Amino acid sequence: MNNLDDLRAEFDNFVKEECVIGEDGQPVQNRDAGDQADDEPVPQFVDALTEKLLAPAISGVYLSRIDIKRIATAIDESIPIKERVKMVRSLFRHTTKKDYLREAFAEIQKHINGRLLIYAELGEAFPASKDIFDSHIKKAKQTSKMFDIIVSDFEEIEPTPDPLMV
Repeated sequence: MNNLDDLRAEFDNFVKEECVIGEDGQPVQNRDAGDQADDEPVPQFVDALTEKLLAPAISGVYLSRIDIKRIATAIDESIPIKERVKMVRSLFRHTTKKDYLREAFAEIQKHINGRLLIYAELGEAFPASKDIFDSHIKKAKQTSKMFDIIVSDFEEIEPTPDPLMV
């Protein structure tokens, strides 16, 4: 019984020292715990891309964290698993070439095409829900067109020896 009391006291001490709980009873997140890279600026298209691509109601597909991680790995990028928005921002943070965009969007398109095959199969298996899957397929195809627009509008950035030169 004494061991249980010791364990309880040790746990309570740990909670007091390591865990900060707000007035609402929920844990307070430490702002310093975030990665500094999350605050770095990203190209303008990234915010619009994440807004549209990561919302299944808009894009027609759901890309999970592991999907984004696989996309990054396929284009020889290494990004940590975090929130999906932060992962996409990390993926495109240092984009300077159209070729990189094309390669990244081609990988994203592979994942979208995989979902479209699943939707088509489910639409055939469940004819009463075919209209729902068809609407998702339509949204996904519109999202794919957005990739071409982003690539064509993207201006490549050439590195210069003078960092202040634009």
